[in-house]
Amino acid sequence: MLRIVAIAAAAVIPAAAIAFAQDKAAAPEKGCDGSTYQMVECLKGLTANWDKKLNTAYAATLKAVQPKQRDQLRAAQRLWVQYRDANCLYWRLGEGTIAAIEAADCMYRLTRTRAEELDGAAERN
Repeated sequence: MLRIVAIAAAAVIPAAAIAFAQDKAAAPEKGCDGSTYQMVECLKGLTANWDKKLNTAYAATLKAVQPKQRDQLRAAQRLWVQYRDANCLYWRLGEGTIAAIEAADCMYRLTRTRAEELDGAAERN
């Protein structure tokens, strides 16, 4: 019985290590630890990076889509920006210093998600 457990462990441990390494490679962004100020500034930096990616993906998608889709994409993007800003302001108006962190995290998450959504959209059309 002990031998079966040892064999199973020998098979599972390397697979878990590989899965962990792949997960780390997929998420190379650093964590934002420290004081409230440090966390907010870190999240702002991450958001700025994703905002650049978002702008690049948006421009590429605008060029690649059918003419009938361009106006709709522009309208959707304008509405998305309004939604993001209003949603994150909701979090900023919360109580205490955590509100600043929640608002910065909101901007980061929503910007990243939209950038990932538009990235490659040109090729899908």
